[in-house]
Order: sequence, then structure tokens, then C-alpha cells
Amino acid sequence: MLKRLPILCVALLALAACSHDSDNSAASSSTPAASTTAATTATASTTPAPASTAPAAAASAAPAANASTPATADTQPTKPAAPFVDDGKWVEGKNYFLVDPAQPTSHPGKVEVTEVFSYACPACNSFHTTMDELVKSLPSNAVVVYLPASFRPDENWPLFQRAFYAAQALGVADKTYDAMFDASWKTGELSTYDLQAGKPKPHEAWPTIDDVAKFYAKYGVDPKQFVGVANSFSINTQMKRADDELKALGVDSTPTIVVNGKYRLTPKDAGGLPQTIELVQWLVSKETAGK
Repeated sequence: MLKRLPILCVALLALAACSHDSDNSAASSSTPAASTTAATTATASTTPAPASTAPAAAASAAPAANASTPATADTQPTKPAAPFVDDGKWVEGKNYFLVDPAQPTSHPGKVEVTEVFSYACPACNSFHTTMDELVKSLPSNAVVVYLPASFRPDENWPLFQRAFYAAQALGVADKTYDAMFDASWKTGELSTYDLQAGKPKPHEAWPTIDDVAKFYAKYGVDPKQFVGVANSFSINTQMKRADDELKALGVDSTPTIVVNGKYRLTPKDAGGLPQTIELVQWLVSKETAGK
């Protein structure tokens, strides 16, 4: 079981990093501000996030191949791959980090780009429109997958991880990706935070799996079926595999991008939101060229 640690979810104008941080207990009383519009994200797109914690050591066990979920076909990249050019702009150990050992991916012949996220993470809420742009910017030999994190049980993240995998099993995870962020940070119907007061809700007021089922009912899912799937052995297994994959990749903050199981980066590492897109494109080109 992962140890509950104090929160380090510091929101700037558009982006923060939500992470484990055992040395920043003072941050546990601060509340991340929610970004509720794409305009807010665009306004501060060049503002990097505060420093993430140091990458954790990779676990020895390899993750299961099906722990991540591909994006829908109509949002998958369609452009040809750009030639790889190393002009020294991106520096290993500064802008991106090697995953050691590199982890297997689930799409042989493709360059896999994984977003590690949580619907309950305010930084991911600020980042998700940038992620939409990133998906559209990638070449046709890339495939985008989503890996939900659960390492903030004190902020109800396991519920949202469970909800994601249940929605995936029922075929609605991709078309509700943006809507789930809105439900958590804009309308507040699935918010763990009191968006008016700007502080966490009491534990008893947190959304439940039944509340999530009501949300997905708007997309044609029977609430009873959703709850049944969400609480199934299959979903429990997927959640465990996802947690193992996060450890193996050395991910300890969100949002994090992993390219082909080899390279890990955050928007803060890249230097901002536009730079994140540029760096991921470059790493995809690097993998495509076999460099």
C-alpha cells in the first residue's frame, strides 16, 4: 500500500505539479486553485510549473502491457514523422529523464506517448487542453495512451482511477476525457474540492462511485452496470497494474509524459506548455530515427 504523504499541488496561473513530497509538510495546508477554462491555460502557457519531486527509483517488475489506454481513433495523430535533428536544445537529465530500465509498451511498431494524470489533479485540469493539442500535433507513427494515477488517496484519486478504467471497459473513457475534468473543476458535480471556498470538501462530501455513475449515465451508460463494472475484479486488477506501471516508470507527479517507455518529462522540465509539445515531438522523432 502506498504511504499517504502531504500534498504538493501548487497552482500558478495555469499549471502546477501534483506530487508526492515527504519533505514539504507545510504545503499540506495549501489548496490548489482550479483552472476552469481553456483561456486561463492559454494566458500563462509559457509559465513553467514549480519543481516536481526527484524521480523515484524504478520498480523491478515490468508493467502489464494493457494498463494504459489508447486515445480514440479520430484523435490519433495523422501527420508524417519529422526528421530528427539534435541541435542541443533539449538536454537529458534537465529537460527529460531516462526511464531505467526502459519499460515495455503495448503498441509494437508505434512510438507510444503516455500521459499520467488524474481527473482530481488541478495541474492536470490546467494541462488537459494542451494534451489535446499534443495529440493532434504528433505524427502518424505515434499512439497516445492515458495512465490514471492513484497516489493521492487523501484527494480521492483512487476513485477517479477506478472511474477511468470502468469507463474504458464500457467504451466511454475517450469521449468523456475533457468532460470529466469539467465535472471535477468547472461544474463541480464530481469535485473533491469546494470550488467556491477554494478548499477541500469534508471527506463525507467527496463524490462516490454512484455519483460518477450518474455522470456517465448522460453518455448512455446504465448506472447499475457502471457501478458493477467499477467494483469488479477486472478493474481492481487494472488499478493494481497501473500502480505498478507508475512505479516502474519512476513517476511521482502529474501531469507527466512518458515517451515509448524510455523518456519521462513534466511541463516544468520542458519549460512550459508549448515547450512540452515541442519536446515530446522531438522525442518521438528521436525514437522514430532510432537515436
